[in-house]
Amino acid sequence: MAKRDYYEVLGVAKGASAEEIKKAYRKMAIKYHPDKNPDNPEAEEKFKEAAEAYEVLSNPEKRQRYDQFGHQGVGGGAGYSGGGMNMEDIFSQFGDIFGGGGFDSFFGGGGGSRRSKKGTNLRVKLKLNLSEVANGVEKKIKVKRHKVAEGVTFKNCATCQGTGQVKKVVNTMLGQMMSASTCPTCQGSGKIVDKKPANADYQGLVVSEEIIPINIPAGVGEGMQLSLSGKGNEIPGGIPGDLLIVIEEVSDDVLIRDGNNVVYDLYISFIDAVLGASIEVPTIEGKVKIKLEPGTQSGKILRLKGKGIKELNGYGKGDQLIHVNVWTPKELNKEERQLLESLRGSENFRPNPGKSEKSIFDKVKEFF
Repeated sequence: MAKRDYYEVLGVAKGASAEEIKKAYRKMAIKYHPDKNPDNPEAEEKFKEAAEAYEVLSNPEKRQRYDQFGHQGVGGGAGYSGGGMNMEDIFSQFGDIFGGGGFDSFFGGGGGSRRSKKGTNLRVKLKLNLSEVANGVEKKIKVKRHKVAEGVTFKNCATCQGTGQVKKVVNTMLGQMMSASTCPTCQGSGKIVDKKPANADYQGLVVSEEIIPINIPAGVGEGMQLSLSGKGNEIPGGIPGDLLIVIEEVSDDVLIRDGNNVVYDLYISFIDAVLGASIEVPTIEGKVKIKLEPGTQSGKILRLKGKGIKELNGYGKGDQLIHVNVWTPKELNKEERQLLESLRGSENFRPNPGKSEKSIFDKVKEFF
């Protein structure tokens, strides 16, 4: 099912301020909070949907990409930043939107349950060439991340009794309410180290180097962020963070990306322009032959349908646009000069553009 517009989800206008977006999300989160709507799958889905919308619209960079490219600009689906959020992600990331008390302070502590703390995310940059961007590729990324050491054991934190939170009653404008804050002893995990191997730190963690495979879909772009859930740093008694992969495009020496289209500058001789020719040109998929009609003018743009880049999470493909440039020789020998001088006065060599010849302005409007 297609995703709803994030502004529609939160019930705000596209030009809404950051404060308006925060207030709208707070209202939705209270309305559909799982503690207020037990055993209600529809309310839980709306709660997740609102959190996903807020995760994008509260981030200026992600909001700008979303406004420009829609859901595709922020990943578009599960597995990407902004998509496929789970309940632990929501509580760990956005619990503080209600102030120091978090979500639970509004609903009596959620029945005493402890929300799992999440480990920190890791961020890596991944360089891709044009072919990899266009066709998709499997990459293996080497990362160093914190993992719970083998053989370490934990016990409940005595300060918070394993809940990860310390609670106190606070006075608010709405009356007395229970406020919950992160336990200072266990940092919210609810666990402290009981026994650990010699190579582990005080939290029972070791640094582990791993090679992680990742499938890059076709159509990603510069600055786009992909996310691998659970491949970030681990934390005692909690859930692992995520591995965030930021895409960097490496410029191609021959082909230029323009959105989902690919542009190629083709230089031909004056003779080929006059007489026509069969010429080999590079594409993302390899070299192909194109036919130049006799009388091809410099500045003509040829289109190779479907030879561009696949739309991310879509079915369409861009085109390859070939910009024809007629190369004018700068040096001539005596015979060549004499031959061209003999043709200078010929009627066929005098510029005589017809109405069918488009100006550069018309060509730009047509193709771009």
